[in-house]
Amino acid sequence: MKKTGIWLDKDKALIVTIENDKETLQTVSSNIEHYNIRGGSGTRQKGGPQDVVQDSKYLEREKQQLKLYFKNIIAKISDSDALVLFGPAGTNKKFSEELHQNHTLLSTKIKGTRKTDSMTDNQVKAWVKDFFVSL
Repeated sequence: MKKTGIWLDKDKALIVTIENDKETLQTVSSNIEHYNIRGGSGTRQKGGPQDVVQDSKYLEREKQQLKLYFKNIIAKISDSDALVLFGPAGTNKKFSEELHQNHTLLSTKIKGTRKTDSMTDNQVKAWVKDFFVSL
C-alpha cells in the first residue's frame, strides 16, 4: 500500500511517500508570484495623482498559477492509495477542494486534512509516519 503525505503552502510542497517501509521525499516548487499591491503614488497632497490597481488581474494570475502547481502535485501522487494533506496555510484546503471538484478518485483517498506549522524535512517525514501509524 502506497501512503502519501503532502505538506504544502504557497511556496512549495513536500511529498512524503511510504511504500514497503521505504520512504521518499520529493519537493515541488510552486513558482507562485507573491504580489505586493500598492495603490496611489505615495503623495499626500489632496487631489494628487492616483494609480488604479487592478486586483482582479493579480488574483486571476495567482489562481492560474495555483492550478498549475496543483497539477504538478497531482502528477506525482496519482498512484497513491492513501493521502493526508497538511500545512501552515489555507493552501492544503484549496488543494483538497481541487481534488474534490476535479479528481474525485484521488479525493476518496484523502484520510485527513490538518493544519500544522512550518516544519523541517525530517519533521514532515516523522509527522506522516505517525499519522499513518495512528490510523
